[in-house]
Amino acid sequence: MTSLISPMIAMLLFLILFPVPGIGREFDPERPVIVGGDRDYPPYEFMGKNGTAAGFNVDLTRAIARVMGLQVEFRMGGWKEMRDALQAGRVDILQGISFSEARTRSVDFSPPHSIVSHAIFARRGSPPPRSLDDLKGKEVIVFQSGIMHDLLEQRHTAKRLILTATPADALRLLASGSHDYAVVATLPGSYLIRELKLTNLVPAATGIAFYPYCYGVRKGDDELLGRFTEGLAILKKTGEYQKIHDQWLGVLEPRSLSWQEVSRSAAIVVVPLFLVLCGALLWSRSLRRQVALRTESLAREVEERKRAVEELRLHQAQLLQADKMKSLGILVSGVAHEINNPTGLILLNLPILQEVYRDAGELLEEQYRKQGDFSLGGIPYSRMRDQVPIMLDETLEGARRIKQIVEELKDFARPNHAAVKEPLDLNCVVKTALRLVESTLRKATNRFTVSYAAPLPQFRGNRHRLEQVIVNLIVNACQSLTDPSKGIFLETRHNRETGEVELLVRDEGVGIPAEELPNLTDPFFTTRREEGGTGLGLSVSAGIVKEHDGILRFQSQPGSGTTVTLALPVAEENRS
Repeated sequence: MTSLISPMIAMLLFLILFPVPGIGREFDPERPVIVGGDRDYPPYEFMGKNGTAAGFNVDLTRAIARVMGLQVEFRMGGWKEMRDALQAGRVDILQGISFSEARTRSVDFSPPHSIVSHAIFARRGSPPPRSLDDLKGKEVIVFQSGIMHDLLEQRHTAKRLILTATPADALRLLASGSHDYAVVATLPGSYLIRELKLTNLVPAATGIAFYPYCYGVRKGDDELLGRFTEGLAILKKTGEYQKIHDQWLGVLEPRSLSWQEVSRSAAIVVVPLFLVLCGALLWSRSLRRQVALRTESLAREVEERKRAVEELRLHQAQLLQADKMKSLGILVSGVAHEINNPTGLILLNLPILQEVYRDAGELLEEQYRKQGDFSLGGIPYSRMRDQVPIMLDETLEGARRIKQIVEELKDFARPNHAAVKEPLDLNCVVKTALRLVESTLRKATNRFTVSYAAPLPQFRGNRHRLEQVIVNLIVNACQSLTDPSKGIFLETRHNRETGEVELLVRDEGVGIPAEELPNLTDPFFTTRREEGGTGLGLSVSAGIVKEHDGILRFQSQPGSGTTVTLALPVAEENRS
């Protein structure tokens, strides 16, 4: 009996202590990750004038490498060359590749970091197509091995496809008078027309296709893809992704008009119209009738313009929200499927393994008393008998922690609505935000403390947007520290005099000069521009706080650190 149980227990302990590694290329943290990119696909990725890689994808990859502690080396070339290099193993990951079902046979994709829209470009005066179906019987220029090349070949719409090495070559060929149309991604096409001064080209049909734009690795390279996916999620959570997006893509995307701009535009039309009507009173009845008819026509135009502007604003907001939620939805569904299922198995099996070990303990102890010390999985039993229960408990606690993190990530992925406010406890909001920046704090400082005042009265607000503000404040504090010996200190309190709950974030960083304090929340004002800062983090945070009728206060002394106070009004029903 004992001879049969001992090998079984040894095998069980060996599987617990030395789990079988996952399938995929073994990741070497000491070797730089070779990142492949298209040398001529602006503004996403291209070779800059100084001969170095530049663009949205490049800055995003550098940011992911920084937060994940990776070394990266960029290798830029022709798009077909880079796709072949990925499959041949000469590059480890492509930083920008459009998703399609056909490509999943050879490439594993990350959640999308952007959505790429495509358009049909034509020479001025050419018959404007409305969709891909209008390309039937036409000669169409397309970027070789790009996603639209795949789509047009699959649909057999065009009479003939003319392939070029780059989008720039496709547009130059079209501008020279050759062939009928070119199909190129909207932003790169518009960017190249402006840079190359191809003034005879226009986007004739936009939004003909939308594709998720992702990181891509060779099939089965799960660990490398997981690291980039995790880094992308962190950047979106901290707001750094949005800064990079706004820097490269925001200036090229259409901007919705504000109500002030609409009012000014309406005033430009209405005021002269009023003056014309006043003058028309001096004319004959027939002339007044004509003016009245013209007035009605102008009024209809103004109303139609207002409706068009409002529809544009709503559609853009819906697209931005859909892009964000699609990215987070793919990430969360992947995490829930890939992590929750094995985590559930761990949580189910570990209590059984604990019972098995407790039941087997008497037999092991009896053998230890009779025969002396013996080996289990290559480790003396005298060392393992106290350690195995501890290790099983720690593993169970770790599995519960994984489940909690996944649930919080799913909670964050739900849509944010600034108008939806609920009663909140500031302490709970701060604790959730701290869990999101836990790794950043550990790297930045060895001295971090938080003091929670209790009980705090509730206030009304949007949990996720306030978490974003607190994350931004903590990340800024971390970035201000010169070395890990400097500290960061958080404190919550209730200011009864002002009827507010407050969060104080104090750091021992480099501080801020007095003359710069009034400008901290101005858009695009930053003291870290040389490090890639865009000056939008505090501006966005201040806007969120203002939505909640709160305020951000800053106190700083150069060389002695900074204190930021977030104050939010207590809910009316909780004021004493």
